[in-house]
Amino acid sequence: MKNSVIILLHLTLLLLISEDLIAQENYDNAVLKEKIDHYLSEGVSNGFSGSLLIAKQGEIILHKGYGMAHKENQVPYKRTTVSTIGSVTKQFTATAVLKLEDMGLLQVTDSLTKYFRNIPKDKKNITIHQLLTHTSGMIDVIGDGDFDDIPRKRFFKTLFAAKLLHEPGSKYEYSNAGYSILARIIEIVSGKDYESFLMEHLFTPAGMTHTGYLIPHWENEEIANGYARNLLHMGTLISRYKEQDKVTWTLKGNGGIHSTTGDMYKWYEALKANKILSKSQFEKLTKPYVLEYEDGSSYYAYGWAIFNSDRNTKIISHNGGNRVFFHDYIYLPKEDVVIILFTNASSREVEVAWPIEKMIFDEFYEPKPIKKNLFYLVFDFMKSHEISQSDELIAVIKDHYESSLRSPERLNGLGYRILKNEIMDIEKHLKWSIEIFKLNAELFPNDGNVWDSLGEAYAKNGQKKKAIQSYTKALELAKNDRCDWCESSRKALKRLDKVE
Repeated sequence: MKNSVIILLHLTLLLLISEDLIAQENYDNAVLKEKIDHYLSEGVSNGFSGSLLIAKQGEIILHKGYGMAHKENQVPYKRTTVSTIGSVTKQFTATAVLKLEDMGLLQVTDSLTKYFRNIPKDKKNITIHQLLTHTSGMIDVIGDGDFDDIPRKRFFKTLFAAKLLHEPGSKYEYSNAGYSILARIIEIVSGKDYESFLMEHLFTPAGMTHTGYLIPHWENEEIANGYARNLLHMGTLISRYKEQDKVTWTLKGNGGIHSTTGDMYKWYEALKANKILSKSQFEKLTKPYVLEYEDGSSYYAYGWAIFNSDRNTKIISHNGGNRVFFHDYIYLPKEDVVIILFTNASSREVEVAWPIEKMIFDEFYEPKPIKKNLFYLVFDFMKSHEISQSDELIAVIKDHYESSLRSPERLNGLGYRILKNEIMDIEKHLKWSIEIFKLNAELFPNDGNVWDSLGEAYAKNGQKKKAIQSYTKALELAKNDRCDWCESSRKALKRLDKVE
């Protein structure tokens, strides 16, 4: 009897401890949710817009939209808003390849000659494995952007005729075009269109009804509009697909698929439960095959990048974007945590999935507040300040945007955006552009192109003497070097000499 009482007391104590731990975990999750939600909500005024989903051990901790999906129509970004996943498309392509291998229709050791005729000799032995791991030596892209509608036959003829970057299998070199080859292999082997195969064998089994290129029938208000630098309205990619009534080969298989945070969470659940691939094939999908960065911080698997966490655990991740839209996907299998982030106003300042990962695992970590990207800051300042206050702007740029000032290209691009007044109508834009170009010349005094740009701004503002000085300085720095702007500088000087 005495033993029974002791056992009962032990069981009661264990139950109380268990309930306390559950309560503590729920409290921790609530605190974490509030902390991250506050971080992103505060960031909206500085340019963050998008959606986020965080889940731990099968429980969704936070799932919410922030900011605007369509500013002009005042459509808020919701957790159901559809946006592009960019290069995270590649892991779908890789999964589809392994699905076909499971079906006995191909092997990752197969070479290109099995699927394409008249392959040049230097590319005959390139394997599917090498395409999946970016070790094939194929060039990154061909054509003029994602919407260059190159006919399929010409696309692959041009691609296969291009010189290899290195011997196949010898090193890692990221290749979007390599994944377009994989998309074509999927079509050849399955007898189906790439998107149709993914829909039948990946998306539908996972319960993903809002993922694809053109097959899902989304309403326009469901799709995020993009904003370059959080300023320039770029519309949607889906509207471009519909205009062309296709997805071009420059994009198919390597990027451009659209989804939602909810659907990408269903994908995580399907992979975790081995609904799509067997356990062994999932391990094959996420095995680190090749060093991605020389510092050893990342390896590449099949469509996934593999990192090591601060806790020495595996991180399966990939991101994708086109400088307007951005998507980040971080999966930690040991901790059973997934972070899914979308934004329709991409910049380094709002690509915050990794700071959020730190917040999840380090209760003392305090991320720096989301700040405006450089372009957004400058245009916002110009709208509400006089040119006489330009020193204030320059001081802020110097103090808080050091990473944007490591090369002259960022300020030069900004200066030309202002010079052309193409993002928004700003009074005295010519004078504002001069201030930006002057700062660039101060930071990079030995760069001739910087002085050429300053000369152009002075000339357009009617400041002939300063324009001549700047153009002369540019050519002195260039000396006898060939450059793409030298001739325009010489012509500008001749025109200025003729002006009374």
